[in-house]
Amino acid sequence: MKKRINVGVVGLGYWGPNLVRNLRSIPDCRVKTVCDLNEERLRHIRSLYPEVEGETDFQRMVNNPEIDAVVIATSVRFHYPMAKASLTAGKHTLIEKPMATSTAECEELIEIAQRKGLVLMVGHTFLYSAAVRKIKEIVDNRDIGDLRYISARRLNLGLFQKDINVAWDLAPHDISIILYVMQELPFSVNCRGGAHITRGVEDVTSMSLHFSKERSAIIHSSWHDPRKIREMTIVGSRRMIVYDDISAQEKIKIYDVRVERPPHYDSFAEFHYAYHYGDTYSPHIKQDEPLKTECGHYIECIRDGAVPLTSGTAGLEVVRILEASSESLKLNGGPIDLWPQPNNGYSASPFPGQSMSPLMARSGQTVAPFPVAASRGNGNGTHAPFAKNGGNGTSAPFAKNGNGKAAGRNGHAAKVTAAGR
Repeated sequence: MKKRINVGVVGLGYWGPNLVRNLRSIPDCRVKTVCDLNEERLRHIRSLYPEVEGETDFQRMVNNPEIDAVVIATSVRFHYPMAKASLTAGKHTLIEKPMATSTAECEELIEIAQRKGLVLMVGHTFLYSAAVRKIKEIVDNRDIGDLRYISARRLNLGLFQKDINVAWDLAPHDISIILYVMQELPFSVNCRGGAHITRGVEDVTSMSLHFSKERSAIIHSSWHDPRKIREMTIVGSRRMIVYDDISAQEKIKIYDVRVERPPHYDSFAEFHYAYHYGDTYSPHIKQDEPLKTECGHYIECIRDGAVPLTSGTAGLEVVRILEASSESLKLNGGPIDLWPQPNNGYSASPFPGQSMSPLMARSGQTVAPFPVAASRGNGNGTHAPFAKNGGNGTSAPFAKNGNGKAAGRNGHAAKVTAAGR
């Protein structure tokens, strides 16, 4: 009989209860403890699930020897200190997107997880959706020809936030999908935006990612739009895909349309573009809840010693792009170079495939395909790709202060209510 994985969830605002619900549905998982400073939220969750323990002290939860893994669904500014405390305490850790507020924080969390042989996973939920996996399958099979560009729109009215801008709030979903489909990291980022409600916090942004072979991606994010839109267009040389996540039935539509240059011509008068208009069809997609698949993947990786699809490295690359977008905003849309411009079709990817990001190439890390089928444990409780290098790693960002509350990075009581997703 397999040992059940005991999980603690911190942050019971908007997204945390969804995580609790899905984790409880996994046979080999037990939600042992939920944590939040808001006692009303704790009482509500415990009224739904009486067997779950409630806790207001995060440090006490992660120090509980019965807890095997932690899920962090709090405001972004608490992701790093809480994840560091969790990993340091020897707990496998799942962090909601974005992974942290800087690449330096992400790299430190990755190093701790590697040193301690722990699973570090980031909640890029859309990569676990059947629709996105189908899109990747279509692109990989070259059914749309050569991929040319991707355009994404993620718009709605609110939820306005004060600690992060709309790019950090909404764009991580689109960035993670684009990197997954492209299987490549952009070499340059541009971003422009406007702060119409809160000074210094952009509520509308337009981000451009530049890839090899003249490929690109455009991401429009807004808290200031009358309609909720979750749409992505993938343009190929032969066909085009429109992905509408809000659509109840036909989330993916494939358009057999394209434009072609004449193969040869002797004069400008003979030059005419050829426009092809064919059929439109929608492939069947099994409607599973992506978050349930993500939670199941987390538990499988813990049990099997595998590296998650949305590993810490994948989370790092998303944060690297977000950091670059913030720098570009300060330069009124000026380009921020991430890597030297690629030549000869050079490709780098933080996700499963034949290519790797520079960080992964330096570390020798590999990533298990989805679903889990590789990177099994090596018998000593560590991930096969992660060799221990000694050291304990110490951190106590949530040591109790004088009033018994969990102290944050500056010694103040840390609020652990999740922000809107």
